[in-house]
Amino acid sequence: MRIAVIGATGMIGARIAAEAAQRGHAVTAVSRSKRADAASNMSPIAADATDAAAMRALAHGNDALVLATRPAPGAEHLVRDPARIVLAAAQDARRRVCVIGGSAPLKTPDGTGLVIDDARFVPSEWQTFARASVEQHDECTRSRADWVYVSPPAVIEPGRRTGSYVLGTDTLLVDDAGVSWISAEDFAVMVVDQLEAPPSSISHLTARA
Repeated sequence: MRIAVIGATGMIGARIAAEAAQRGHAVTAVSRSKRADAASNMSPIAADATDAAAMRALAHGNDALVLATRPAPGAEHLVRDPARIVLAAAQDARRRVCVIGGSAPLKTPDGTGLVIDDARFVPSEWQTFARASVEQHDECTRSRADWVYVSPPAVIEPGRRTGSYVLGTDTLLVDDAGVSWISAEDFAVMVVDQLEAPPSSISHLTARA
């Protein structure tokens, strides 16, 4: 499969690109500054996710897209335009797009509301990015593209690849101790598993360790 990973130098995007390449997929690793540590079946290119022409070319040249860009602190409002532009490109090319978002749009484990409104999972210092994640998810719901929005659990960080995870849909997953966590490596495993899976009508996914 030909997979374009947009945001391939970020914590999550880099691991998705590496996981897909390790499995033998032809990966186009897209970032604003072309990465130099590419595997033999990974083609690094420099492009901006807000460049509509570049995103259309990527969509037409690949079988699937992964949007894994993450703005710097203070620029959280910039997540909507890349989502809108990449979704439009995917719709134009009739390609599937996997949008890597945040946990804020998920339902809380008890089903009483959204994660964004629960201080146990989204403390005040994370609210700006959480609101941006909800807006990003809203862009997806307005799109006619073949998209899936993938939310990490409350905490995702570099760790170890075990190849194991618990898969969920639109509700935040916690373990028996109430912990909602996954390594970025196992999150990447889940994302590539979904790209390899047959098409599904499920539009929101999440996972935990």
